[in-house]
Amino acid sequence: MHAPGSSAIDEPTADGRPTAILPLSQLFQLSVYWFGINSIWGAIDGVVLQKRVPELVDPGTGGTALAVIKVVAVLMAIVIQPTIGSISDYTITRWGRRKPYILIGTVLDVVFLIGIATSQVYLSVLAFLVLLQFSSNFAQGPFQGYIPDLVPGRQVGLASALVGVMSVLGVIAGQSLASTGISSDPTKPNDFTIPIIAVGLIELATAIGTILWVREGRAAKDRAGRSWRSVAAEAWGTDVFRERSFVWLVGSRLLFLMGVSLIYNLSVIYLERSMILNPDEQKFWIPVTSVVIGGSILASTIPAARLSDRFGRKPVIYTACGMGALGMAVLALAPGVLVAEAGILLVAVGAGAFLAVDWALMTDIIPKASSGRYMGMSNVATASAGAFALILGGPLVDIIGGVEETGAGPRAAVAVGVLLFLSAAALLRPVDERRREDLPEPATVPAIA
Repeated sequence: MHAPGSSAIDEPTADGRPTAILPLSQLFQLSVYWFGINSIWGAIDGVVLQKRVPELVDPGTGGTALAVIKVVAVLMAIVIQPTIGSISDYTITRWGRRKPYILIGTVLDVVFLIGIATSQVYLSVLAFLVLLQFSSNFAQGPFQGYIPDLVPGRQVGLASALVGVMSVLGVIAGQSLASTGISSDPTKPNDFTIPIIAVGLIELATAIGTILWVREGRAAKDRAGRSWRSVAAEAWGTDVFRERSFVWLVGSRLLFLMGVSLIYNLSVIYLERSMILNPDEQKFWIPVTSVVIGGSILASTIPAARLSDRFGRKPVIYTACGMGALGMAVLALAPGVLVAEAGILLVAVGAGAFLAVDWALMTDIIPKASSGRYMGMSNVATASAGAFALILGGPLVDIIGGVEETGAGPRAAVAVGVLLFLSAAALLRPVDERRREDLPEPATVPAIA
């Protein structure tokens, strides 16, 4: 039975790709939940943790404390997202195979966000962040299967561009809301309670729209009598390594997003220490930076998707890597905030092109029948990029900046991003843009009697 507001789609092609052209309203609805998800992480990663964690630990240890909290939390994401995505491939309910997980995960997100908003000690923030990673990825793993389930090949570029646009707009909304909680009065602490609850309600609204208006795709896979434990373990089967292009692309995605995450997860610290901005200036420049990022990504996403349809996905991603490397070099050397904004603009344009085209390339090459599993596995790179970036950058902030917390620390951290973007380009080279299942069978030599 189809979920309310859904209808059956036409038969897929032999390789599993849907053929029905979707109206723009359905493509929009397929992407809007990313706005809700990223509004949460835009607020939490983009502002709240960077302001709260250094306040809760000893001076000169804030960068390392940020790295620890992200690493512990992201371990939950790495385990949960592919596992639940794989389970959803086999789930049969009257609401379809993805929507129950989206609903449960989103409701829990709101609960755990309230916990973060009311926490006053480091360990409490850590505990609720781990729980938030569980619930958020419980919903994201299954949700990511929708584009391979529903979008025909000729619309993948556009659908992926819309995902990128919504993701960025969500980050902007979350950062902008969270920045209202920054206090410029030294007698009043920063208060993020209302902004955190607000982004939780935004995500809940987008989830409800997804549940009501996104139609279901292919039927669930047959478990063939296997237990759910066996199905969950399938997510981690070694057969994934036969999809060599998939493996290389996940590695490239991880390094690229680590480069973006270095400035994203350290932006407030960078503005405060390297650009020497006071709280009032931060309240101005954080939203301005978000607008620069958002405008740049919005301007680059759709053109990048169209160029990738014409010239191929990989050339566009190579260009994105080059722009990211150049932008991070500018940030590392910027003498003032205006030059820094130029560096951020370069990174943002590259990120916009990457978000649109990398998603499309991933959709092109994965096995369609197991889209929940493979898209969940691919998003391990997305989920873990921030943690790995902070493992590199967080200690550098403390070691180079010292207890005086000088601006040299954040500059050293973003300089690492240059190498990350260039390495992402190198890992992309072995990726074949065709699915392994679409490649011609190797010729066989007849046996000699």
